[in-house]
Amino acid sequence: MADTGGPMTEAVTAPTAKTVPQERVHHGDRFVDEYEWLRDKDNPEVIAYLEAENAYTEAQTAQLAPLREKIFDEIKSRTQETDLSVPTRLGEYWYYSRSFEGKQYGVQCRCPIDAAAAGIDAWTPPKLEADTEIPGEQVLLDSNELAEGHDFFALGAFSVSHDGNLLAFSVDTAGDERYTLRFKDLRTGELLGDEIERAAPGATWSLDGSHVFYQTVDESWRPDTVWRHRLGSGTDTDVKVFHEPDERYWVSIGGTRSEKYLMIWVGSKITTEGWVLESDNPTGEFRVLLPRREGVEYAAEHAVVAGRDRFLILHNDVVDGVKAENFVLAEAPADDPAQLRTLIGHRDDVRLEDIDAFAGQLVLSYRREALPRVAVWPLGPDGYGELREIEFDLELYSAGLGSCPEWDQPTLRVGLTSFITPTQVFDYVVETGELLLRKEQPVLGGYDAGDYVQHRDWAEAADGTRIPISIVARRDTDLRAGPKPLLLYGYGSYEASMDPGFSVSRLSLLDRGMVFAIAHVRGGGEMGRLWYENGKTLTKKNTFTDFVDCARHLVDNATTSADRMIADGGSAGGLLVGAVANMAPELFAGVLANVPFVDPLTSILDPSLPLTVIEWDEWGNPLADKDVYDYMKSYSPYENVVAQDYPAILAITSINDTRVLYVEPAKWVAKLRATKTGDAPLLLKTEMSAGHGGVSGRYEKWREVAFEYAWVLDTVGAGGR
Repeated sequence: MADTGGPMTEAVTAPTAKTVPQERVHHGDRFVDEYEWLRDKDNPEVIAYLEAENAYTEAQTAQLAPLREKIFDEIKSRTQETDLSVPTRLGEYWYYSRSFEGKQYGVQCRCPIDAAAAGIDAWTPPKLEADTEIPGEQVLLDSNELAEGHDFFALGAFSVSHDGNLLAFSVDTAGDERYTLRFKDLRTGELLGDEIERAAPGATWSLDGSHVFYQTVDESWRPDTVWRHRLGSGTDTDVKVFHEPDERYWVSIGGTRSEKYLMIWVGSKITTEGWVLESDNPTGEFRVLLPRREGVEYAAEHAVVAGRDRFLILHNDVVDGVKAENFVLAEAPADDPAQLRTLIGHRDDVRLEDIDAFAGQLVLSYRREALPRVAVWPLGPDGYGELREIEFDLELYSAGLGSCPEWDQPTLRVGLTSFITPTQVFDYVVETGELLLRKEQPVLGGYDAGDYVQHRDWAEAADGTRIPISIVARRDTDLRAGPKPLLLYGYGSYEASMDPGFSVSRLSLLDRGMVFAIAHVRGGGEMGRLWYENGKTLTKKNTFTDFVDCARHLVDNATTSADRMIADGGSAGGLLVGAVANMAPELFAGVLANVPFVDPLTSILDPSLPLTVIEWDEWGNPLADKDVYDYMKSYSPYENVVAQDYPAILAITSINDTRVLYVEPAKWVAKLRATKTGDAPLLLKTEMSAGHGGVSGRYEKWREVAFEYAWVLDTVGAGGR
């Protein structure tokens, strides 16, 4: 139990977790875990310990309250609180979301299209004003009403039937990512009696709107089953249409943009399988597209090319005797998908990521030179036209296809952002190549992108690999004039890419002279599939050493100094910064770890825990493989806490997180508090009514960001203004 030192000293005495030795033996290795008892959140002693840590954290950061409030006010003052998204056309309506000053959540709406509009005018979204009445506006869903009376709220499914008459939506009010699926008749505004409990977040309509397909999860939170529900019937009559027993695979369902097919996807970290069914035959049997083969991933999209139904298939199988690590694009007849013909071959410097099909064009998404890119491929009566990349005049940026639900449309919605560019929404006119700006994220208070600079730097790893670093700062923060306070962010897992993006809240750091940098370490996907492969399983340590090498590079070139740099990472990025804290504590003034995966070996050894088995392809299976066990134990932040001086640490977690259980940072902090030397602050903050994504509601999220940023600024001595 937590020893808080009594009521007079509770505000200043760090909690001490009791020790309950618990032995774990694998492959002949004996490990005594003294804090595993913290896993039982039904134990009042566990809750008492977490609450004592919360009280201690609040007491230790109480002096930062004015700075927190100031940062919160800055975020709020820069945000246009009452706003609308750019309308997206679907069927006979424009769909958009509203936000309102003082309200935590968004409101989903629609208004009718102009029936008299023709040509490109029919695809030009109406210019809606937040304070002006919109003719024919219909509120589809107000999340503020749904969230009333709940400490946490998340909207899962939001899916309108093909005829526009029905809405399927789901909500989570606990943060455990178990959703309740409901249905609304948009003609009358009435909720239907159908209600499906503990579903995964999605919902897919049959073409005629008579059925909805949804997923459920197993005890390990893995979506494993697809069900068919007939509207108006009880859930006891729902039909199980697909079940995946292999615990390495997740199951999902959706529809093609053409509306011709329903697709079930089954995927592990390294293998994919698709199943297909005509959407006008919802009670039919799904059939396999291409049978799964271990180590082969693929994605498929229905297209009509020169009048013939085709499946466009991105895959990483062997082509001409060579493994297509960065994927190739192939086509096959819809009635014989095994007859693949390569359209775009493999390139070492280009990672193909997605293909989207429309009636008149294809859109290819890929990355080159550590940046995401988009190209349009027109379709003509004879087949494929000329592939055209959409170009942007920025050194660093992120570009991607936006919401384009219609099959036959002359424009494409494209999003663009950078560290200094607030999100821009364009409509790309396929016929002319023109980019029409539809909206730019408003940043109030006179924001000027010219006041900030972004650039790409490169660090060299010990093995000679060049590691990209993205950097953004105020223009008047002279990076050549000596070390600056710097927040170094990293992730480096699951082939996830940390691409440039604008952040209103980050301005509160930059305007105080802080530099923000992302270390694009191996294990991520920024530089292609091999970049990922060289930062997973038995090469995972590259992720950590790359981050250390980036930090050293930034110190060596005087961008920052060790006493002015914070390491920042969340989830698997929390594993990264936790490992780095053990490996190179002298390089950082502080470590900010959000929902950190800092006890990975304990979790990956337990197949009963959420997500464990599917994670074996990412980390290896330490149960079956002694080499994997030894390797994971050698880098696990929890197992490798030692008696050394650590940087200041702030760990933030959530009691209902199903992805990284709260017990991981709780155990880590308890062991650090009992073991580390030095007097650097060590803080644990647990949200007692949230999940993996943290608190819900935009104002609460802003306050959480303000809490973190105030701690960051104070830790590097930049919190004076």
